[in-house]
Amino acid sequence: QVQLVESGGGLVQAGGSLRLSCAASGRTFSYYNMAWFRQSPGKEREFVAGTSWGGDSTSNAGSVKGRFTISRDNAKNTVYLQMNSLEPEDTAVYFCAAGMPGGISRTPTRYDYWGQGTQVTVSS
Repeated sequence: QVQLVESGGGLVQAGGSLRLSCAASGRTFSYYNMAWFRQSPGKEREFVAGTSWGGDSTSNAGSVKGRFTISRDNAKNTVYLQMNSLEPEDTAVYFCAAGMPGGISRTPTRYDYWGQGTQVTVSS
């Protein structure tokens, strides 16, 4: 089992920045690929960014490329999502997820463990 707890969400004006954190406990954190997803009311959960178990490979959704950066610190069992140039369309609940090593998947069902989510609201 892996337990994931997100933090860092909040209300920010358009153009601002936030950094989300996801702290992991339980089984070996460094074994898992990690990803951030987000979900808005009435929409499906969508992939935002992912990182391989070692952090040497990352992948971003096209909608956030150049604005969001995923990183991880395996010594601290934590994955981060730095979000810059935020837009109202980025408003959503953001979830972190842990999945088996291999290619970074953009499919939610490929991830085994999920946090409870943190709300990000971007005002215009």
